Amino acid sequence: MPQPRKLVIVESPTKARKIAGYLGDDFEVEASVGHIRDLPQPSELPADMKKGPYGKFAVDVDNGFDPYYEVYADKKAKVRELKKALKEADELFLATDEDREGEAIAWHLIQELKPKVPVKRMVFHEITREAILRALENTRELDDHLVDAQETRRILDRLYGYEVSPVLWRKVRQGLSAGRVQSVATRLVVERERERMAFVAVDYWDVTGQFAPTGGPDAGQAFRARLTALGADRVASGRDFDDAGRLRTRSGRADGGVVHLDEATARAVVAGLADAGESLAGGGFAVRSLETKPYSRKPAAPFTTSTLQQEAGRKLRMNARQTMRTAQSLYENGYITYMRTDSPSLSVEATDAARRQAAELYGAEYVPGSPRVYASKNKGAQEAHEAIRPAGDSFRTPAQVARELSGDQFRLYELIWKRTVASQMADAKGSTASVRLAAPLAAAAGEHAGKDAVFSASGTVITFRGFLAAYEEGTDAAEDDAAPNERDARLPRMAEGDALAGEDLVADGHTTSPPARYTEASLVKALEELGIGRPSTYAATISTVQDRGYVRTRGQALVPTWLAFAVTRLLEEHFHWLVDYRFTAEMEEDLDEIAAGQRERAAWLTRFYWGDGSGDQGGWGLRDIVANLGDIDAAAVNSVEIGEGIRVRVGRYGPYVEDLGAEVEEGQNPPRASIPEDLAPDELTVAKARELLVAGGEEGRTLGTDPETGHTIVAKAGRYGPYVTELLPEPELDPGLSAAQRKKALAALPKPRTGSLFKTMTLETVTLDDALRLLSLPRVVGTDPESGEEITAQNGRYGPYLKKGTDSRTIASEDQLLTITLDEALKIYAEPKRGRGARAATAPLRELGDDPTSGKPIVVKDGRFGPYVTDGETNRTLPRDVTPESITPERAVELLAEKRAAGPAKKRTTRSTSSRAKTATKSTTAKKRGTAAK
Repeated sequence: MPQPRKLVIVESPTKARKIAGYLGDDFEVEASVGHIRDLPQPSELPADMKKGPYGKFAVDVDNGFDPYYEVYADKKAKVRELKKALKEADELFLATDEDREGEAIAWHLIQELKPKVPVKRMVFHEITREAILRALENTRELDDHLVDAQETRRILDRLYGYEVSPVLWRKVRQGLSAGRVQSVATRLVVERERERMAFVAVDYWDVTGQFAPTGGPDAGQAFRARLTALGADRVASGRDFDDAGRLRTRSGRADGGVVHLDEATARAVVAGLADAGESLAGGGFAVRSLETKPYSRKPAAPFTTSTLQQEAGRKLRMNARQTMRTAQSLYENGYITYMRTDSPSLSVEATDAARRQAAELYGAEYVPGSPRVYASKNKGAQEAHEAIRPAGDSFRTPAQVARELSGDQFRLYELIWKRTVASQMADAKGSTASVRLAAPLAAAAGEHAGKDAVFSASGTVITFRGFLAAYEEGTDAAEDDAAPNERDARLPRMAEGDALAGEDLVADGHTTSPPARYTEASLVKALEELGIGRPSTYAATISTVQDRGYVRTRGQALVPTWLAFAVTRLLEEHFHWLVDYRFTAEMEEDLDEIAAGQRERAAWLTRFYWGDGSGDQGGWGLRDIVANLGDIDAAAVNSVEIGEGIRVRVGRYGPYVEDLGAEVEEGQNPPRASIPEDLAPDELTVAKARELLVAGGEEGRTLGTDPETGHTIVAKAGRYGPYVTELLPEPELDPGLSAAQRKKALAALPKPRTGSLFKTMTLETVTLDDALRLLSLPRVVGTDPESGEEITAQNGRYGPYLKKGTDSRTIASEDQLLTITLDEALKIYAEPKRGRGARAATAPLRELGDDPTSGKPIVVKDGRFGPYVTDGETNRTLPRDVTPESITPERAVELLAEKRAAGPAKKRTTRSTSSRAKTATKSTTAKKRGTAAK
């Protein structure tokens, strides 16, 4: 009698291999490799359906929003394989992920495979032997409500995109897209840039100094303090100014107002203190008040998808997509639990494991008496039901897995392990002291003479590190004006009335800063706080807005393009409810109710698309809104006023500025100039716009005539930066040519020579000689006497370089392109080749003594990816909270030891894979949802 066989289907081949190792020979584990089918493009529908109810969306909006699915073209062979395997099986286990997407994949597999054997849904949140065996013993039925929720989202996104995107094509640019979450995310980034554009910077001054008790046990121990008040008036700091540059007022203050120090006043205060009665060095200051409070800090909760993306961005400099890709790999290989979750809670087993490991590594006193319990603050929390943590009922330390993981995998695992263990550790304890000290101002202080100059300082002393021994959460930006070393300084022991000596009093000038641009981490945080989208989709959303050209990155900052301004304006003015933050969050809540079985999907989609008949925005109705848009002024939508008659226009070939105030002849365009891509919107001031117009108008700046060709040479500002080019004579073409023939003839004509300006050149100062040298590039340097190959000097995307056949070598500067000799080039080729980005050795930033392990000197250096410590054998990038100036020799030794313990990173191998087909073709087995019961 043949032995019964069981077929298990998962999404990923990696997951399949891992699970197969835990199951017996009577199990066959196969991978669907993600979704097997989806809504096709309407153009790919069968011919007999294109004119029917499915023709516009592949969804019948008139009959319950019934979708039509087709198997992906590149998944047909996979479906055949799965059907073949199913014929030999007695049971089918669907072990896709336990979220909505995984539930939908399982449902589609049932619809397509049509199993005639018992089907069981098998779910787990980690891939360990224990978890897989438990899942086999606790199977369940498919959750139709989760399938409904995923399908509703898919149909919603199809309706939204297919109705709104064509409006963008007509009024902004072909090929653009709008989306339920991507458009709102883009609006957030654009609104922040608008705030930066409207921001008015203000200069303000303050006074700082070094102070020390003149007596007592800590006599002479200096600390730094800042001037915070003049008499009853508080001294303004950066937070006291609004974005318009106005000083904020506080009503009902009992201690007076706020004084804005300018340079003259700040320097007068310093002079007034220097002249005040008794010498400052002899104890002219006195302690006015001293307050000490106990300090306690709790650990952060274990990671959710959102907080993992934020923290990986802050601490590891990993973007959201990279973080999720790495986490997926760790999950599928059994190192962490499922990485798409809104819940920060830990199972009882995980809590015990974390507490046990904390006690073993740090001591019993580092573990609180009772376990910490974490619950989600997000009422829409769903997906998996446990936080992201190390897999298993006992955790492997980073050192135990170091040799099994690649660099990114190890760094992310270490972050997850530290956060999980720290979440079950004791509070950090200490004390915070705040002191106010003062001295009277002499006549040199001018209008403030006779007032007390009050200085303040505070410091926190950690007496018990608690969870900080394992982990400290990162932050996006400092929350106040005090430098970190001032906030964390230890103050000397003092008492009210004690005399203090002051020295090194300095008046410092500052300028207020505009609101910080979003980073991926802070954008994820903002989306989650607003309740927009779901953390599991944030990485894809951020990638989409970048791929669509709406957002670019500058370092870690997200900078909107002018295209994003145009798209956002159109949506705000004509689809304002679709990009309203509250409305988008309410849609998420409604979709969560569908997932919970509390709302019916067809009724909800009917209201979204057809409306409830009330005609009000609250009744929704996307179709009627699109049908009744009326006239949209494309010129207005694609314009942004800069000031003084200058505006930005988003054109077919990119953004440009134009001066509407300039006098032009009737029928002529106003002066125009392209905006360089690397110029952020908030940097395009009126002055900068005029500079572009002068230097890079449509005609450009004429530099002279090329003596060899007789062609006029001009300098222009282009989309990719300033450049020089030659103006070729207008071609003489046969007037009898058709439009197509004329286009072909023009394409065959010689193209003008062009050359980008060197970084040391500007449009205002570039000369004809400079331009002719730029147009001579690439330049033939000479011929290699050994190989006979020609060596050329060229300027490329990554900077200046030499090229000999297929061998390219970087050269030091752009100027060398014009001056390097054959002998110099041959010397460069005689040296060993360095990889792209390699740099000549630089002097160390600091020397920190010898490493106790290697015995070699430890130095801090500036590398391609930031500052790092090295002993010549081991390198370790400095953490974000450590600077070259603040790192201690002890900390450097710890960092190098940690890196050695991690071991060498595994080399990555790359292989070519065929791209997944973007569109689906007709499948004879595909069925509409309405014809196949769940």
